[in-house]
Formats: sequence, structure tokens, C-alpha cells
Amino acid sequence: MRSPEQWSDLRARMLSAAAMVVVGVLGIWLGGHVFHLLVALICGVMVWELVAMLRPEARNTALQLGGLTAAALLAAVYMPVGLGLPVLMLPALAGFALLAQNRTLYMAFTVMILLAGFGLMQVRDDMGFGWLMWLVAVVVVTDVVGYFAGRAIGGPKFWPAVSPKKTWSGTAAGWVGAAIVGLLFSINTGMGLHLIGVSVALSMASQMGDIAESGMKRKMGVKDSSSLIPGHGGLLDRFDGMLGASVFLLIVGPLIGFPPGLG
Repeated sequence: MRSPEQWSDLRARMLSAAAMVVVGVLGIWLGGHVFHLLVALICGVMVWELVAMLRPEARNTALQLGGLTAAALLAAVYMPVGLGLPVLMLPALAGFALLAQNRTLYMAFTVMILLAGFGLMQVRDDMGFGWLMWLVAVVVVTDVVGYFAGRAIGGPKFWPAVSPKKTWSGTAAGWVGAAIVGLLFSINTGMGLHLIGVSVALSMASQMGDIAESGMKRKMGVKDSSSLIPGHGGLLDRFDGMLGASVFLLIVGPLIGFPPGLG
């Protein structure tokens, strides 16, 4: 039997999650300039949180790099791809110049944030509402099912030194949830069982993004990337799985010709 403390943060998590779902779905539905701006702002805040963790004393630098990230994403998405990519990478190199420590961590995570944000914009612009909702659904279901299954079932820890609360039961349950999402979307898209395997792989990539962010926080000795979202920590805590999944889809999609239109 699980103790009440296991669910102590559930109310705050659910309320915050509901607010994020409303804002996120509305932004995805509207698409275009609204979605571009929303993604750019989220990515800018994530880089601000990242710098604040890596160099807590460098508050001005965190604001500068967060703002530069948002501006670079907005500029890149409205430029031809060949011209936009150098602009997209500027925030990562700017951080190398402005930060005296933890440059490798900064560049690795900032590049992931930039690519993920750019990839989300491209998926919405080129493939439409439905396929982006599939991507979001896989990541959200992986996280939610993993959270409840891990706390209800418990069992062996996935990687206790990095993420003490994550269990193998929750990890595997996330894969099952993603497979169900893939099955449901395969019925509506005509993609067949192929979509189930891609969804599970996407789920694994989202979990890798989560673990990577947990490892970085452990190294820096912080619990959350910030306290912006009650029950969830910061935007980087909430969107770490989306970063892993988006980058995975951006890289693998064109190689396998999936989803339709991405290549």
C-alpha cells in the first residue's frame, strides 16, 4: 500500500497540468504566428532556467541568453531553412562566449532546446494539427501513465542515483501508454501498426530527455529547474520529455520517411 505522501503533490500537479493543456492545445489549434510565439517564449524561458541552474549568480546573462533564444527561434522559422539554421545556432555559441563554466552542458541542452522548438514549429506548419497532437499525446501519456503506475506499483528503481522516484514499472507503463496512443492514431490515419512502434520509440526518447535533465540537475545540486509551475517545478522540468521526443523525430523522421510530409 502506498503512503499518502506519495500523492501529496497530486492536486497542484493536476491544476497546473490542466492550465498547461488548455494553453498548449489552444496554441497548437491556432498555429501560425501564435504557435510560433508560444514555442519561442517557452524555449526562451527554458534557456533562462538552464543558465540560472548552471550559473545562479549570472542573472543578467540568463535573461540575455533566454531572450536571444526566443528571438533566434522566431527569426529562423520565418527565414529560408538554409539561412535560418545559422541564426538558430547563435544562442548556443553566445553562451560559450558569455559563460565561464559548464559550457558543455549549456551548449548541449541549448542546442536540444533550439532544435526541438524549431522542429515543433515545422511539424505544425508542414503537417498540421493532427500529427503534432500525436507527438504531444505520446509524450504526455508516457509521463502521466508512468507517474501513476510508478507510484501505485512501485518496485525496482530505474536509476536511483539520478532520479530516485522513477521506477521500471512506471517506465514500462509509459511504453504501454504510448503504444495505445499509436494504436488509436493508426486507426484514424491509416498508418497501420507501424505507428505503434514509432510511438513507443518516441516514448523512449522522451524518457531519455527526462533522464538527461534529471542528471544535469543532480550534477548542479538542484531539485527543480525553477519554481514557475506549482507541482511541476520549471518549464524545463515539464518539457524535458518533449525535448527528447522532438529532437528524435526531427532526426529520425526524414531517415525513415515518417511521419508523412516530414521529409
